[in-house]
Amino acid sequence: MAHTLSFLAFTLVFILFASSPPAIIAEPAQYSVQSYGAKPDGTTDSTKAFLAAWDQVCGSTAPASLYVPSGKFSLGKVTFQGPCKNSAIVVTIDGTLVAPSDYSSIGDEKNWLMFEHVDGVTVSGGILDGQGTDLWSCKASDKSCPEGATSIEFSNSNNIEINGLASQDSQKFHIVINGCQNVKVQNVRVSAPGDSPNTDGIHVESSTGVTILNSKIGTGDDCVSVGPGTTNLWVENVACGPGHGISIGSLGKELEEDGVQNVTVKTTTFTGTENGVRIKAWGRPSNGFARNILFQHAVMTNVQNPILIDQNYCPGDKNCPNQESGVKISDVTYQDIHGSSATEVAVKLDCSTTYPCTGIELEDVKLTYNNRPAEASCTNAAGTVSDFAEASSCL
Repeated sequence: MAHTLSFLAFTLVFILFASSPPAIIAEPAQYSVQSYGAKPDGTTDSTKAFLAAWDQVCGSTAPASLYVPSGKFSLGKVTFQGPCKNSAIVVTIDGTLVAPSDYSSIGDEKNWLMFEHVDGVTVSGGILDGQGTDLWSCKASDKSCPEGATSIEFSNSNNIEINGLASQDSQKFHIVINGCQNVKVQNVRVSAPGDSPNTDGIHVESSTGVTILNSKIGTGDDCVSVGPGTTNLWVENVACGPGHGISIGSLGKELEEDGVQNVTVKTTTFTGTENGVRIKAWGRPSNGFARNILFQHAVMTNVQNPILIDQNYCPGDKNCPNQESGVKISDVTYQDIHGSSATEVAVKLDCSTTYPCTGIELEDVKLTYNNRPAEASCTNAAGTVSDFAEASSCL
């Protein structure tokens, strides 16, 4: 009898449990910028409305979403300031954010849109229009002009994702990751004319654990630039062109400077770019370094300098003529680099006399110039070569 009652009790509990409705997971609260006065007309200044919506999202103790609907929203300088009370914020952009048409209004600001001291923020979708054309014209005329603002920067932030964002015609850099940890950038589109000045696509510095995936970048400077203090960077499936290539550096501008290490750049294409994969360092004393670098599976199409190490970088021959770079470059591997060079010398390793490049590996590098093997030039560089098709191996 006791066993029968136990079985019946068990059966009743099972039926009640199985018939109970599933737990309802609440959707994150959504705060639309239009609810705070933003106008999608492309002319009304919506800066205050965006900041008001951000205050609500950042102040929420539960996951929250800031929503930008379709349309064009004119914004001045905006700082999305943290720390916030939650670490699950999604900024969903269905529209276009437009910088002021008068470049002087933000031209002296370091950045246009800034996320600072935030944790767990995702920016999804949207278009950023930096309206940089007039500023570029000013710079080309040799007039006195503002430096220009980066379109969007994440500073001193952790666990960040940028997905599906498009950035066009930034005044200066498009996207900057500075002093951050654990950042994922994917499905990004960057566009600016090939002659637009200092419009780097994605710039990373003083950051750890940054991943850049599945993106297309065409601009007037480096498609991806890697500054001092960057470690554990992964770049994969990026198409670059026009632009100056994917560059580590410039390094060694300062005497005391953090180094760059553990960088992988793989499955990339370069079309009509000034450089392919490049490491550049100022030709002057520094304690900086670049080590444990892998460039793998790259296709070059009419690239001026497909593989380049330049340790004599000295723009305008100012502050560094007749000096040697102190940056130590070591353990750099070039693997499966194929395609065409726009110049006769496709591989140029121009290293420091004081601190020669060491541990350079060239493996399966096949680059042509006018349908014949291109040349290679090495100065103060040591390493190994295998399956290297250039007319003269120089290591």
